[in-house]
Amino acid sequence: MERSSKNTKIPTGEIEVVAKEIEILGKCKNILPFEINNDQEVREDLRLEYRFLDLRNETLHNNILLRSKILKTLRDKMDELEFTEIQTPILANSSPEGARDYLVPSRINPGEFYALPQAPQQFKQLLMVAGFNKYYQIAPCFRDEDPRADRAPGEFYQLDFEMSFATQEDVFKVIEEVVPHTFKKFTNWKVDEGPFVRIPYKEAMEKYGIDKPDLRNPLIIQDVTKIFANSEFNSFQGKTIKAIVVPNGAAQGRKFFDKMGEFATTEEVGAKGLAWVKLEENGELTGGIAKFITEQMKEILQKEYKVEKKSAIFFIADEFEKAQKIAGLVRIELGKRLELIEKEVYKFCFVVDFPMYELSDEGTIDFSHNPFSMPQGGLEALNTKDPLDILAYQYDLVCNGYEMASGAVRNHNPETMVKAFEIAGYTEQEVKNRFGALYNAFQYGTPPHAGAAPGVDRMVMLIADSQNIREIIAFPKNKKARDLLMNAPSEVTEQQLEDVHIKLR
Repeated sequence: MERSSKNTKIPTGEIEVVAKEIEILGKCKNILPFEINNDQEVREDLRLEYRFLDLRNETLHNNILLRSKILKTLRDKMDELEFTEIQTPILANSSPEGARDYLVPSRINPGEFYALPQAPQQFKQLLMVAGFNKYYQIAPCFRDEDPRADRAPGEFYQLDFEMSFATQEDVFKVIEEVVPHTFKKFTNWKVDEGPFVRIPYKEAMEKYGIDKPDLRNPLIIQDVTKIFANSEFNSFQGKTIKAIVVPNGAAQGRKFFDKMGEFATTEEVGAKGLAWVKLEENGELTGGIAKFITEQMKEILQKEYKVEKKSAIFFIADEFEKAQKIAGLVRIELGKRLELIEKEVYKFCFVVDFPMYELSDEGTIDFSHNPFSMPQGGLEALNTKDPLDILAYQYDLVCNGYEMASGAVRNHNPETMVKAFEIAGYTEQEVKNRFGALYNAFQYGTPPHAGAAPGVDRMVMLIADSQNIREIIAFPKNKKARDLLMNAPSEVTEQQLEDVHIKLR
C-alpha cells in the first residue's frame, strides 16, 4: 500500500485488498421497499412489513443491542442480590387481573381453554409457599389491551420478582438498587438515587391529576373550590374547581391562551372550557374571567395559593373526578408548550396507598388494582370499613410520567382472601374454582410475601430516549395489534378448528 493511501485512524487503515474474483452469497432485489436509514419519511406499517430490513437501521439496530445489554444487567444484579431465576408456565388458567385474557383452546380436553398469563401472579405466590424465598424472572405477559405509544399490544416483558417475609419497604429497597444501577450504566443523564419520593395515590391525584406524575414538570394543581363557592361565574357554580398557577405565564399572548382552550375542549381531554386570568406586574388581574374575581378572592389567591405577580392561572371546573383528570392533562400540556420539563434527567417516585376497591361503570364494587393485594388493616378493615375507604399495600414505580413497575404486599391469609373477593362479588366457591391452587396452598402455612414487576420494554424505551415502544422491540405489532411481517392474526383451516373443537359463528 502506498504511504499516501494509509489511514492510521481506522483498524484496517494499513491493509489493502485487491479482489480477483467476487462471489455473491445473497442476492438483493434492485429496488428496496424503502431507504433503510431514512425511517422518518417511511410509514411505520411498511417498516413493520419489512422488519428484517428495518432492523438494519442503525438506531433501531442499536436499540435491540441495548435491550440485550439491559436484560443481562438486570439478571446480573438480581443474581448478585441472591434471587433465584425460575420460569413459570405460559399455558395457564384464566384470572381476573385487569385485562382480557388470551384464550388457548385445548385439543385434548374438548370445550376447555388455557389462558396466557397476564402476569405470573399466582405462580410466584405459590413459589413463596414452596420456600423459594427470593424469586425472579424476565417474564412474558399477555393482555388483550388496546395498543398505545408506550404499551405494546398483546405481549410485553417484565422483571418479575417476589420475596417472602418482606415488607413494602423491602421491595422498595430492591427496586432502588436495581433500577438506578441499570439506568446509570446506560445513560449519561442524571438519575435519581434512592430512596425515591413516596406519594400517596390521593395526593398524586390532587396535585398532578394522574397516578403517574412526571416530576420533571414543576406545575402543581391546586383546589380553589372554596374561594369560588359564591362566584357569579356560571361555569363555576356547583363544580369542583382546580387551578394551575404558571409563574411568569402572564408574558404569554392571547393566542397561547386560546390554543390551550382549544386543547382542553378536545374530545380526548373533555373539558367544557378552560378559564384563565393574568396577574400583571402592577398587581392587576386581566383577561379571561378577571371580571368575576373580586379583590378578596385575589388576595386569597396571592396569600394562600402563592400566586405571584406576572403569573397566569388556568381554571378547570367540573365534577370532582373529571376535574382532576382534565387538570392533569392540562398540566402536562402546559409543561410541554412552555418547555418547563427538566431535560436529561430521570425522576422516580413511588405512588403508594392505592384504594383497594373502586366503583365499576355499572356501580358495583370492583378491585382497583391487584386483587391479590393485602388490604391495610387486614381482615378487620374488610369487615368494618366502607370498601371504598380501604387502602391496599399496593404501589407503582413512576419514571418521567410513565408507570414503570407495579407491585404489592400480597394477601397470604385464606380467610382474608375470601373476604376480599366476597366484597368484589365472588363467592368462596368461585374463589376455590378460579384460584384453587392458591386457595389450597394458603391452607398449608404461607409466609408473608411481597413483590413487584418493573416493565422491561418501558425501561428500555426510557433509557433509549425513544417515544415509541415499538422502536425497542425486535418484532412488534402495529397500532391495530397486527403482526404485518408474519401476517398474524390470520385465518386458520377448518381442520385446525375442528382439532380444537371450535366452530366459528
